[in-house]
Amino acid sequence: MSDQKEFDYLRIAKAIGFIRENFKMQPNLDEIAEKVNLSPAHFQKMFSDWAGTSPKKFLQFISLEHAKSLLKDEKATLFDVALSTGLSSTSRLHDLFVKMEGMTPAEYKNGGKNLKINYSFFESPFGKMIAASTHKGICYMAFEEENNKALGDLYVKFPNASFFEYKDDFQDNALSIFNKDWSQLNTIKLHLKGTDFQLKVWESLLTIPMGKLSTYGNLAEKIGNPKASRAVGTAIGSNPVAFLIPCHRVIQSSGKIGGYMWGSERKELMIGWESSHIYPDSN
Repeated sequence: MSDQKEFDYLRIAKAIGFIRENFKMQPNLDEIAEKVNLSPAHFQKMFSDWAGTSPKKFLQFISLEHAKSLLKDEKATLFDVALSTGLSSTSRLHDLFVKMEGMTPAEYKNGGKNLKINYSFFESPFGKMIAASTHKGICYMAFEEENNKALGDLYVKFPNASFFEYKDDFQDNALSIFNKDWSQLNTIKLHLKGTDFQLKVWESLLTIPMGKLSTYGNLAEKIGNPKASRAVGTAIGSNPVAFLIPCHRVIQSSGKIGGYMWGSERKELMIGWESSHIYPDSN
């Protein structure tokens, strides 16, 4: 993604924030466009290109009412909603294409001393990211605007590993998940350091269909430990792979978006973006 598209994303985030803050006033297109220093026509096209729908419809996708309806649906059908409602296979993208493998104790012993890790920086529809991979798959992905900060956070994860700035096939394939057409998507492989419980929680996140939402309590039930909501939340908060492991699809039982390691506003925009790409009648 170009620097211009990164700038567009920031403008869209600002526009959505303005619409939310002034929703009762029902601002029109001219007023919203003025807030991001664009002409109405340019803003409408930019927003449509990014989100695949209008600003008004997008706001409906990130509303409390929409979230509540998704949670009600999810609780009733226990993650099988994508199949029972006939959604396309792209709605189950992570379940179908993202495969996870845990690191062995030897692989991350002494801070990853035995690991060689490639990393690269790139721009996604939701801001700048870093991606890192071992010889088996993606081990880390995070949103971060500053390259030095992103690399420093990666070093903390694997303080004794060997690092190389190089974009490999694992990373290239992983980045294709941001495309609108997933028909040629290959299996995305993850190679993760975590406890057995963390890996189980992260794996359960992969079963939440794209365009759908779940809660901490529902995930705890899914892994067979309904009293472990707090522990599930902690495991979700330590998710090392942004977007590919879709912790952004987990919200509060009230329907509120809740916190997110990489910012609640980004989480909100990701939820709306996914919904707008799953429901083709939303345009």
